[in-house]
Amino acid sequence: MNPDIIQQVRNNTPLIHHLTNQVVMNFSANGLLAFGGSPVMAKELREAADMAKIADALVLNIGTILENEIEAMIAAGKAANEKGIPVVLDPVGAAATSFRKEVIERILQDVRPTVIKGNAGEIASLVNADIQTRGVDSIGEGNIDDIAEKARKQFDTAIVVTGKTDVIYADQKLIYNQTGHPLLSSITGAGCLLGSVVAACLTTSYPVGEQLRTALSFYGLAAEHAAEQSHVQGPGTFLPSFMDALSFTPKQLNGGTEDGI
Repeated sequence: MNPDIIQQVRNNTPLIHHLTNQVVMNFSANGLLAFGGSPVMAKELREAADMAKIADALVLNIGTILENEIEAMIAAGKAANEKGIPVVLDPVGAAATSFRKEVIERILQDVRPTVIKGNAGEIASLVNADIQTRGVDSIGEGNIDDIAEKARKQFDTAIVVTGKTDVIYADQKLIYNQTGHPLLSSITGAGCLLGSVVAACLTTSYPVGEQLRTALSFYGLAAEHAAEQSHVQGPGTFLPSFMDALSFTPKQLNGGTEDGI
């Protein structure tokens, strides 16, 4: 983890435009604020492109996608590409239904994401690999390294495959992250908020692989720190502690070690 990436985010307070999951808007906004970014949620087609033009990064998350929101995502994505700002694409539940997979295919026809981030089942579905899924969750196993590399080659972008060990393919190499805590899977929107944190880190001046590793390492350390608090008994008490931890420095999360993981 590079602590300077976190510090740059907090110095610059990047504006992150979200066209995201209806279920997680409040959580994503508050989590990004805690981390040091500035959220804006704008899904109306008539303003989506204009909002992207004034933002520092864009998150496209299809978690609760409706037909009339697809064109807004494409418009925002094209505007972000024209401006040259990072785009994080989160294909939530892409393996669950043909509609969701078609939505991602439509977006990718016109938008060049900086990063595609999803669980193993979601990324596997985009490259027609076989991993068992249930709804928006991945429950099977497969060769995640191969899936990440295949997705990187097919879409010519960085790939993040989240799981017990997160796999990143960026800067022509595989990178792994093992920070995190099982309680993250017990709260709604943990993966969606991670997309917001990733987008904020992508606004800094470092290589993409280093930005992604830092975002995932910090996020996982924040979860570990929150879970270790004596008052945390389960998901309900974990959530506010996790929100607090997102505002901490890497040194505070990492036992006083400045360099992090």
